[in-house]
Amino acid sequence: MQNIITAIDQWASDKPDAIAYQSETEQFNYQTLRQWSDNLAQYLNQNTAAKTPIVVFGELEFEMIASFIGAAKSGHAYIPIESNTPLDRIQLILEVAKPAMILSVLPWPEEITAEIPVVAPTELAQIFTTQQAQKDLQPVTDDETFYIIFTSGTTGVPKGVQISHKNLLSFTNWDLKDFGIESGMRFLSQAPYSFDLSVMSVYPALCSGGTLVPMEKAVINDFKKLFSFLPNLALEVWVSTPSFMDICLMEKTFDGEHVPSLKIFQFCGEELPRKTAEELLRRFPNAKVFNTYGPTEATVAMTQIEVTQDVLAKYDRVPIGYIKEDTEVLIYDEDQEAAAGEAGEIIIKGPSVSKGYMNNPDKTAAAFFEIDGVPAYHTGDAGRLQADGLLLYEGRIDFQVKLHGFRIELEDIDHHLEKVSYVKQATVVPKYQEHKVQQLVAYVVANENDFEKAYQLTKAIKEELSEGVMDYMIPQKFVYVDQLPLTANGKIDRKRLINEVNS
Repeated sequence: MQNIITAIDQWASDKPDAIAYQSETEQFNYQTLRQWSDNLAQYLNQNTAAKTPIVVFGELEFEMIASFIGAAKSGHAYIPIESNTPLDRIQLILEVAKPAMILSVLPWPEEITAEIPVVAPTELAQIFTTQQAQKDLQPVTDDETFYIIFTSGTTGVPKGVQISHKNLLSFTNWDLKDFGIESGMRFLSQAPYSFDLSVMSVYPALCSGGTLVPMEKAVINDFKKLFSFLPNLALEVWVSTPSFMDICLMEKTFDGEHVPSLKIFQFCGEELPRKTAEELLRRFPNAKVFNTYGPTEATVAMTQIEVTQDVLAKYDRVPIGYIKEDTEVLIYDEDQEAAAGEAGEIIIKGPSVSKGYMNNPDKTAAAFFEIDGVPAYHTGDAGRLQADGLLLYEGRIDFQVKLHGFRIELEDIDHHLEKVSYVKQATVVPKYQEHKVQQLVAYVVANENDFEKAYQLTKAIKEELSEGVMDYMIPQKFVYVDQLPLTANGKIDRKRLINEVNS
């Protein structure tokens, strides 16, 4: 495959009636996807400055997908923003990205009055279905930015990871080649589009004539509905974080007998616990289970391994896999390569490495560099590369963690916590279980307050904190102290607190 847009549009020519997207209530074919995205592309071409980013606001609707493709067809990068994102965070994203337009699949929050044109849901629906004047389009190609995903930033300002067409093409070609995916398969689409795990469903599905099957939050949050719903979806490719799988495994009927259609499991976004892998192999003996690894900055994932009983017998911690063909991993000890077999920082080098963070030269310079003219990225993850090319993961070397697949900078939460009116000083640390973050624990020096009980104070802090950070960033446990421990340099001794929480 040479081009993402051409590959998706080709299915509209070859199999126009093939289903591209099927939710509980509606379905759309490839012909409609091409039509809607073409109409939107022409509209954007006539109404926005070339090459400026477009925000797409919503959840897992088909209109989101049509907007992504339409933006790319007209040469614009798109920025997905989930509709439940705190207003403060939306504001920060807009300040960094300076988008040309906001396409609101769901109603745009009235509180945000940025000087940016907002296309309302009814207007967007009209654009999709109205034939626009046909002019030559310049779709996103090569090193031009295809999408921008905003991740947590250490200063409280989100970082926009820019993924080019070349980056996405490298990832999608690998994904379609290395996992046994065939054309026309049905993919679970559960991750929010603002989380790059979603890309592992969206583009492999659409480039192979497959069907995206969204699983909305209402279904996920209703356990009973979830498991009456699952067998009817006829899913073949399961893409999720291990955390979401752990929820599903709580249901005894989630197995190969009751959900026989499942052929391929792909995990990404956080470490795959051994227990989860063992249970899956037991329940789905005829399916293939893959563990993958990669940061958002290197386009979703760039290693994979099929997890089998043999692999589990040989390794205590599930390996993160073999590196994709066009990519190289180097293990660094400080600023030089570590000796063979030694542990160190995982450095990724190759065509799926991003050009950097949008409008953020300092952060880009700190994380991205070149080796022999090839883009490379400091992951901040510790790992070890075996002689046979298998990469083993050994945790974070800094204070960035993954919780339920979401990447979180602990300093980001600290920054917002310290702005809460009841908080004098605070720091957040992870509590682990089997190498995996189970919860976030906040150590807080509180300001004087009138609450009689600690839980009342905690509730008030959480409420105020939720105005600035996503739900998954709110600590589950609060510990109140008179003062935080300091290092010899006078910095908060986070490592000491991590040891305390995990002892």
